[in-house]
Amino acid sequence: METLLALIGYKRVNVSSGGHDVVRAVLTLSVAVALNGAVGSPLRSQVVTPDTACIVMGMPTNGRLSPLDSLTFEVRGELVKICYGRPSARSRTMIGGRAVPYGRLWRTGANEPTMIHTTTPLDVAGIRIEPGSYSFYTVPAEDEWTVIVNRSITQWGHIARYTSRVKAQEVGRARVPRERLADHVETLTFRAERGVETRTVLLLEWEHTRVRIPMAAATVAP
Repeated sequence: METLLALIGYKRVNVSSGGHDVVRAVLTLSVAVALNGAVGSPLRSQVVTPDTACIVMGMPTNGRLSPLDSLTFEVRGELVKICYGRPSARSRTMIGGRAVPYGRLWRTGANEPTMIHTTTPLDVAGIRIEPGSYSFYTVPAEDEWTVIVNRSITQWGHIARYTSRVKAQEVGRARVPRERLADHVETLTFRAERGVETRTVLLLEWEHTRVRIPMAAATVAP
């Protein structure tokens, strides 16, 4: 597995490759407690802001208009963490507007690209990923969104930094439906809820948009 880049107290350090155990060491800085519940019930998790286990690039975390946040939850007993910048609408049309236009690659947050850290092989909307850290992008549209998982975790989130070299590291793309929310969500929010059987659903909600991203533990590769 590629060397993982972790942040402890916002000091950049290299973590030597160690597979599953290295990622678990990073994720256990924020421990999730998943409770038994019905399908659609929320998963309780510890959310830390700012988060010392998230990757930070260049810009100080203090004073950001879109603060760094994270969500840690369990998928079939294994830890998964989402790190993302949280922009707010502030009376603007964001999704489908100038900031996040339809049909264009989006970092799915602000500042650094949104990132997924997993301690287990994971199926993300049909995209299989191994234990490790990944950047997470989307292409919004009115009816369905494209989700993109990428192995590269060192680039800034702006579309201009999604070079051909970064694109070549894509693990896969998948499409998920977009739902319309009746109530306005002011600030981009990720949350997790229990899905069917052993699945977990990651929900992205902002303004009047909700996107459900199914996640499940994948079998260990031979």
